[in-house]
This record gives sequence, structure tokens and C-alpha cells, in this order.
Amino acid sequence: MIDKRTAFKAIAACAIAAGALGAFGLAQAQTKLKWAHVYETSEPFQKYAVWASDEIKKRTNGRYEIQVFPASTLGKESDINQGLTLGTVDIIYTGASFAGRSYPPLSVTYFPFIFRDSEHLLKYAKSDVFKELSKGYDDKTGNHIVALNYYGARNVTSAEAKPVRKPEDMKGLKIRVPDAPAYLAFPKSLGANPTPIAFAEVYLALQNGTVDAQENPLPTIEAKKFYEVQKNISLTGHIIDSLLTIVSPTVWNKLSAEDKKIFSDVMQEAADKTGREIIASEVRLAEEFKKKGNNVITVDKNAFREAVLKNTKPTDYGYRQQDYDRIVGMK
Repeated sequence: MIDKRTAFKAIAACAIAAGALGAFGLAQAQTKLKWAHVYETSEPFQKYAVWASDEIKKRTNGRYEIQVFPASTLGKESDINQGLTLGTVDIIYTGASFAGRSYPPLSVTYFPFIFRDSEHLLKYAKSDVFKELSKGYDDKTGNHIVALNYYGARNVTSAEAKPVRKPEDMKGLKIRVPDAPAYLAFPKSLGANPTPIAFAEVYLALQNGTVDAQENPLPTIEAKKFYEVQKNISLTGHIIDSLLTIVSPTVWNKLSAEDKKIFSDVMQEAADKTGREIIASEVRLAEEFKKKGNNVITVDKNAFREAVLKNTKPTDYGYRQQDYDRIVGMK
């Protein structure tokens, strides 16, 4: 027979064990992740990152809770890329230009005029070339590219006295570019003076005249209010840009196959929603900028493309010619 004291101890031990398991289960249910990016809260990237975070929480029955940190809250784009390795962030939006610092072939999409339009870029996102380049990046870094988001056609804005109408107008222009080598081909090939400045500091640099110009898609020009300090908007469309959604190895490698599918499905859905919204906004914004008093300039893109290709080629920037040729040849 077991005496009452022994029975009580056994019950107490079971209760403690159950409590520990319960606490462990609760901890599992509340795995918290950080999603960082440099874009404004008003932009579709933030909107759909929040949507994706809520959707992942729902589809995993609350096991993952993702907090989104916009507008460079957790650092500049180079910082958050490094944060994936350091473990300070778990998920990021970033351009292939920054991710390509670790694996240069990934940045081939930044060679000027490689894409014809947004549809061409979206075909690339589903192509074998993108899968191969993503795998190369994944293998090199351990990070995992989950989705490609359409970011927009990059256009040049410039100070009132320095409108850009033809390739020759770029000569000597001091133009802000992101702090990544991939952005140099366009300005350098046309004789401009590219000046890397962190995204969060661009408005002030334009306002103070530190640089004459910058280049970004129309939705970004609106969100960051660059139109307030740049009179001219030249529709060069020299880069059809995208953002990658990347998950750190410490998170991705711990996910079950089922959860990997949930993360991938949701983040790709978010990318699709983001792209559709941005494409629609590009159509209306050119007219809206005219109404605000900006000088919206339609340029001859073929003239710019020919001028670039006359002075540089993809291999000059460490890109593989076969990747460039495969992308350009997509129908």
C-alpha cells in the first residue's frame, strides 16, 4: 500500500511536470520573429508584411507571431542583411542588389534595361533562372529566399535646373544611388557621378543639395516625398526593380516541412498582392505628380538603353553573360 504522503508527492511531481510541459507548449505557441525593412508604413510592403504576419499566425494556429519593423527601425538595408547572419532579425525585405553582395550573380537583374516591363520581371520570378540564382544565394549564405516582390520601374528625379531628357543630360549629374554596387552601371555608363546614401537620409540630401538627383519607382517617390524637393521626374524606367523576402537560416532550418510550405505560400501571396497594388499605382502617379506641379518627362528609353550598352556590359559588373542572355530572351 502507498501511504498518503507518498501519494501526495507523486501527485505534486506530476503537477509540476505537467506545468513544465504546459509552459513549454506555451513557449512553442509564442515563437516570436522579427521582420525588418526600410520602407514607409504607408507603402504596400508594410501593409502586406503585416497581412502575411497575421496570416502565418492564423495558419500555424498561433505558433508563430511575427512583428514587423518598418522604416529602418532596425537599421539600414545593409544592417538588416547582416542581421540575418547575426540573428538580430529573422525575416527581411531587401533588394537583390544588397543580397548580391554575398552572391553577385543574383544582382544581374539590376543591369540597366534587362527587363522590358513589369510582366517580364514577374515571368522571371517564376523562371528556372531565378530558381537557380536563388539556390546559389541560399547555398552561399544559408539564408532562404522565399518570394520576389515587384518594387517598380526606377526613374530619375532631379533638381529644377537639371532636367534629364536625354542620355547626355546625365553627364556630371551628382545622383544618389543605394549603397550597393549593382546600382552603378546606369549612372556610370552615362557619365554621372553616383553617390551612395542610406535610404533614410535621401530626402535631406536632396533638400540640402548634397546631390542633384536620385532614382526610385514612382510609388517610392510619393511615399518618401522626394517630389517635394525634386522638380523633375524623368520616366527612364532603367531598372525594373524587385524586393526579395528572405528568411534567416536559424528560423528556416527549424521549420517543419508543413510550416515551410505555410511560410512560402503566405509570403508569395503577399508578394503577388504587393505587386498588383504597385503596378496600379504607377499608372496613376505620373498624372498625380503633374497635378502637384512636377515636370514629368517622357524620355526615349531606347536611346538610354543604347547609350548604356555602348559603354558597358554585364560582365563588367561581375554578372554572368549567360544569366543576362537567358533573362533578356524570355518571352
